[in-house]
This record gives sequence, C-alpha cells and structure tokens, in this order.
Amino acid sequence: MSTDLMTSQAPPAQTGTDRDDAALYLNREVSWLHFNERVLEEALDTSHPLLERVKFLAIFAKNLDEFFMIRVAGLRRQVIGGALYTPPDGMTPSEQLVAIRQTLMTQLARQAECWCHDLLPALHKTGIRVCSYRDLQPKQRALLRRVFHREIFPVLTPLAFDPAHPFPHMANLSLNLAVVVNDPQQGERFARLKIADGLPRFVRVPDEDKAETYEHLGLTEVFANTFVWIEDVVAAHLDLLFPGLQVVAAYPFRITRDADLEIREDEAADLLTSVEEQVERRDFGSAVRLEITPDVPTHIREILTRNLHLEPYEVYTAAEPLDLAGLMELTSLDRPDLKDAPFAPAVYRPLQQPENIFAVVRRGDVLLYHPYDSFLPVVDFIREAARDPHVVAIKQTLYRVGPNSPIVKALLEAREQRKHVAVLLELKARFDEESNIAWARTLEHAGVHVIYGVLGL
Repeated sequence: MSTDLMTSQAPPAQTGTDRDDAALYLNREVSWLHFNERVLEEALDTSHPLLERVKFLAIFAKNLDEFFMIRVAGLRRQVIGGALYTPPDGMTPSEQLVAIRQTLMTQLARQAECWCHDLLPALHKTGIRVCSYRDLQPKQRALLRRVFHREIFPVLTPLAFDPAHPFPHMANLSLNLAVVVNDPQQGERFARLKIADGLPRFVRVPDEDKAETYEHLGLTEVFANTFVWIEDVVAAHLDLLFPGLQVVAAYPFRITRDADLEIREDEAADLLTSVEEQVERRDFGSAVRLEITPDVPTHIREILTRNLHLEPYEVYTAAEPLDLAGLMELTSLDRPDLKDAPFAPAVYRPLQQPENIFAVVRRGDVLLYHPYDSFLPVVDFIREAARDPHVVAIKQTLYRVGPNSPIVKALLEAREQRKHVAVLLELKARFDEESNIAWARTLEHAGVHVIYGVLGL
C-alpha cells in the first residue's frame, strides 16, 4: 500500500518537457484581468441581493482604476524606455498592452450591459431611481437649479483652451466635462470643467410633489430615493458658468495617470519625506488612459489625446456614465432588504469571559482567523498591554492603518503610560501612503520609535 501511495503522489518525471516554453506560462497582467472578471461575474449573479451586486460592479471599476495606474503604467514605461526583457510567458510589453485591451473590450461591454440593462431597471423596481436630468419634472429641476447655484457653482472653475491659454492640467481619476461654447466675437471655443473632488457622485432629488417644500436641500439628503449623476446636473447648468456664450455641447471624460511611486531608497536621505513628495506627484504622472463617451466628436477626441500624449489604443469609449466606481455611494442606502445580512464574526469562547487576556494566553495559544474571528480581541490585547503595569515594551508591525485605528490609539496610550513602544510602519503600502505618513508623524510626536519599512522591500 505504501508503494502505491508513493507512486500516486510522485509520478515519474516526464521527459522532453521544455520548461522555457512560453506556452506553459500565464501572463501576469492578463491573468489579473481574468481575476477581476470574477468580480464582474458576482455583479451579474442574480442570486445576490441587488445592492450587493451594485457593490461588486463598483469594485470591478475601482480595481480597473488601480490596474491602469500601476500595471498598465509600468508596461507603458517599459515600451517608452525600449525595454527588451520579456517574462517567461514570452509576451513583450507591447504585446501585453494589446492583450490587455483585447481582454478589456469584452469585459467593459459586459459591465455596461450589466448596469444599463440589468441593475438599473432592477433598482427602479425597488424604488431606487437613478435617472438623467432630462427625466426630472419642472419643480424638481427648479429645486436643483437653486441647489446648483448655492452648493455646486462655487466649487467649479472652467478653464479655456486656446492659443492664449495652455492646455489645463487634469488630475488623476478626475471626472471632467469638455464644453464647447460659441463666442459671438471669437466663434467656437473649447473649455474644460472639472467636477470638484468634494462633490458627491449623486445628487438626491425629492419627488415632484415635494420639491417646492425644500428650500435648503443638501446634496446628500437622506429622504429621497431619486438620484441624478453629478456631471448631468453640472451639464444642465452650464449657462450659469458661461454667461453671454452659447453652450453648444458638453461631453464627460475621465483621465487615469501613472500613480506608481518610484523611490530610490539608497538615495533617499529621509524616506518619510521622499514618499510624501512622491505621493504629491501622483496627480502629475503621465496619462495612461482616457475614458470618453461614444458621442464625443472626433476633433474633441483629437484635442484630448494630442495634449495628453496618448495613443489611440489608450482611449476607451464607454456608454455613460463614466466612473462606475461611484456606484458605491448607493450601497450606503438604508435598504437591508437589498443587502446581505450583516456578518457577525465569532469571538473565541475563553475570551468572552471578563478575564485578563494574559491569563487566557498563559493557559494555551490562541489562534484567530480573520474575518471569521472578531478582531476585537487583538485590540483588547494591545489595550490591556498598554495599561498593564508589568508590561515594559510593545513592538508592533503596521501595514495599512485606517483613519480611526484603535490599535494606534492603544499604542499612543501605552506611550502615555511611559512604556517603550516601537512600530514598524510600512510607508509604501500602495494607495495608503498618505494615511500611513500621517500616523507615522503622530506616533513619532508621541515618542514612539518608528521604523519606515524594510530597505529593499
């Protein structure tokens, strides 16, 4: 029996296999796109509650943003730099970019189909109405005009583009309107209008019969279940932004830039300052993707691609709305009937008793498996350590730290109790650098010994 078992587990090695054969390997970037397609399939899965499907569609879009900012940006740099190295799958950087676009075109078509013909009608049936501005009634439009004038107009700044004005800089992941106006003196002109970052993705609107009763409607009032995309609201009120000019048309577009940090640790005198400077430059990286809608005229498309230094294959045409990651706002609606039941993580039974956690650990090791086991015992462990007079030092590794971290608060409390606290804080946790920098400064100010990651990693 032991011989048979050994034979079944370790078959004779095959001869003649060329391990350098590119056909044996999967390309990393295309493989990642297939992973993200699984997220899209969750949005298409009708067995999930409706708002959970909306959430998955938003995650699919957000994942793609990060994919372009890091992986596509890296391939683009290799192409521009003339890199000759090919990975084991044998695909050159140019071939990978072609494969990425081919794979994405199918996925993006499924994404649009999922939103426009599946989720949108389903939301409407449940009383959640996401509509365009032209679908609103007169009193609703009148209310939105007051809201626009008071809350949106002040944070918008149109920037013209002509021989007297340079092409304006456009921030990473910014949603913009390409506005075409007719000037009586100068003829047709082009302007760019950025949708300010602080604005919500949706504006809520009360029903027509209630619209007149609201004089001080906020942008995110909780009483209404009718939603209008913010760029649609802005486009409907461009006459207030371009007085004396005829607004011909407005086309939404979106920019994605290279956001990968390049830090030469061996040359960085101060890693904290170096990472901070690189994070500030993210909005100024090279453009790697332009998203537009099908109705954008050829000459507007050419203006954008030429000034953003993009190739035709880096332009993605998608049905409105752009930036479906913004759908995440809808998941905050108080509709438990459209969501999964809240998940309650388990608490290890011995830790449920009002007993010192150190006493529990002395009796035996405690293994916690997150998120199925609650993280609260970990927080309690650090808190008790901070307050225990017998504890003299706490040494902690932090990778991604949230904006209101109870772990950091416990470590700060330990310093108040005159304990030695040392923290290894990874400054280069991608897209969490700003939060980690802020916490690093807070911890250092409290007297914590902070180490900024490990050199070379």
